Amino acid sequence: MGVNEQSRIGYFGDMRREQAGAILLERVVATGSLVLRKVGGDRAGELSAHRFLGSAHVTPEEILETVGRRTAAACAGRRIVAAQDTTEINFKGRHRRREGLGPAGDGETPGFFCHAMVAIDLDDEALLGVVHARIWTRSPEPVVARRSREIEDKESFRWVEASTTAGDLLGTAAQLIVVGDREFDIYSQFVRVPPGVHLIVRAAHDRRLADGERLFDAPSDWRDFGTVDVRVPPSRPGDAGRIAQVRVKAGCVCIVKPRHGAAVDPKTVTLTYLEVSEIKPPKGQTAITWRLLTTLPVAGEPDEFAAAQEIVRLYRLRWRIEQGFRMLKSDGLKIEEAQTFDPHRLFNLAALAMGAAVRIIQLVDARDGSNRPAGDVASDAEIAAAAALCPTLEGKTGRQRNPHPKDSLAWLGWIVARLGGWNCYCKPPGPKTMRQGWDRFAKHPAKSVNPIARCGRGAN
Repeated sequence: MGVNEQSRIGYFGDMRREQAGAILLERVVATGSLVLRKVGGDRAGELSAHRFLGSAHVTPEEILETVGRRTAAACAGRRIVAAQDTTEINFKGRHRRREGLGPAGDGETPGFFCHAMVAIDLDDEALLGVVHARIWTRSPEPVVARRSREIEDKESFRWVEASTTAGDLLGTAAQLIVVGDREFDIYSQFVRVPPGVHLIVRAAHDRRLADGERLFDAPSDWRDFGTVDVRVPPSRPGDAGRIAQVRVKAGCVCIVKPRHGAAVDPKTVTLTYLEVSEIKPPKGQTAITWRLLTTLPVAGEPDEFAAAQEIVRLYRLRWRIEQGFRMLKSDGLKIEEAQTFDPHRLFNLAALAMGAAVRIIQLVDARDGSNRPAGDVASDAEIAAAAALCPTLEGKTGRQRNPHPKDSLAWLGWIVARLGGWNCYCKPPGPKTMRQGWDRFAKHPAKSVNPIARCGRGAN
């Protein structure tokens, strides 16, 4: 049986494990679950999934490297924003039988962390895939001499590592801009920017400048470029987001190396600094204040205000990584509720789930009219099956007909939404409807035996 390249998550030294991994990813996307009893479909499928995840040959590193190479291929020739962030998975209230995990963020509850990077098309804001991720658990031993340790020995080095990986892996992109939130405010990163890579970082530290000023005070005598409307992404389920009117200032700053900076790092670095502040926030809302440091120029550009606006827009795309984490966690796959206890199996499942979360988002995005090819998430056989199904799902009225170009992702998304129960008239289908439709779509070709069980036997 062949493997759908869009579902392939590694070879793992054996064709049977390769097939089992690909089908397990498809089933996680289809069911929207990480509960192996549900994903497996029956007892044989559940046991096979456990065998796959528990195999010594299966590692999160190979899963993530495979997914990253596929994302890199999708990024070729495109202008790319690579957004990175860290999320915590803790098992508070579900820690029974959890062994081999260190403390989560509270220092007590067993858990682990995932630092991930996703690629976003700069022009159409489409989520293209996972570029890189690192999954780890902390030692229960307290960290000593934190400030005197080299950056390579600190947990925060994951940010620098991800930027370096992006530079290596996405070298065929037309442009590459790495974006991160306040944890990304690391001096060593500013002076170690990979060749061909730009950075946009939300500043966390009121750093010392070469002229004796502090960073956050620098814009006090800068001129306002003007105001711009910024779409603020939803902060929680059911939140539609909002439009904020912000004032933008920008200029160049020369930042001094911090006292405990690495000895090999230069003493200063010059960056562009933007202060983005909301003018009149709605009642009950906290005013937006974004302080952004970037290697992208503003001063000297033909239209400095337009250059500043573009940097603000690109920083806003960082919400795509947050969306991926929400899909991984309580708003989607609910990895906190996974009934997988062994750390090796759990980390393999987390790596697979990160890829599945992004793929689910891509499918939900399709409802909004993406003209990207359906092949981004489906095999040729699945696209052929969708073409046969489409006429049976269309009605007599214009709104009951698939309006999207054939073989586009939007065309496939319409079919999947209809299978999930969408009636074409109400609000756009949500993630639950899309997952239900994908589950029905995945089951449509008749299969005489459970596919996971069929691929998983004998490939431990």
